[in-house]
Amino acid sequence: MKPSQGRSPALLLDRDGVVNDDHGYVATPERFDFCNGIFALIHRAIDCGYRIVIITNQSGIARGYYSEPEFHQLMGWMEREFAQQGIQLSGIFHCPYLPGAVAPEYDRDSFWRKPNPGMILEAARRLDLDLAHSIFVGDQPSDMAAASAAGIARRVLIRPVPVHATGTGEADLVIGRLADLTARLPWSSP
Repeated sequence: MKPSQGRSPALLLDRDGVVNDDHGYVATPERFDFCNGIFALIHRAIDCGYRIVIITNQSGIARGYYSEPEFHQLMGWMEREFAQQGIQLSGIFHCPYLPGAVAPEYDRDSFWRKPNPGMILEAARRLDLDLAHSIFVGDQPSDMAAASAAGIARRVLIRPVPVHATGTGEADLVIGRLADLTARLPWSSP
């Protein structure tokens, strides 16, 4: 199958655990370590015609660990680091909301918070993405549930250690490292 007329397929990436090592509530460049293989994966995806989009829950904002402006500042730094690698992101979508949040303005259940598909659907609307021909890479079953609910064709769960089948959520591929996906691109339709 080919992408729908005028729409682009995308490689949608969770941030913590996929783009950067998940050190827990990463909010500064000093704690931001890019995952091994992320630049090669993105370059290969771009070569195959995919746009690159980050989709990330950021409950650290709701928990009061860092502010939304601090998050945006870090994302600006991250985009500059990608630019130095010759990579331009198409978009970054984040959800700062969490029921029971310390910060009252973020205390709510949100359709954007994964496992809900809101961020993905909004990215598709704003960026004219063809989700049926896109790939989502995440490190949690909630990432897979959100991708499935949004109609993403390929859902990749990255787990560096083996997991039982019940721990993979709605993934149709479980990989141990990003290079395992890089080698599969372009990934033909089911």
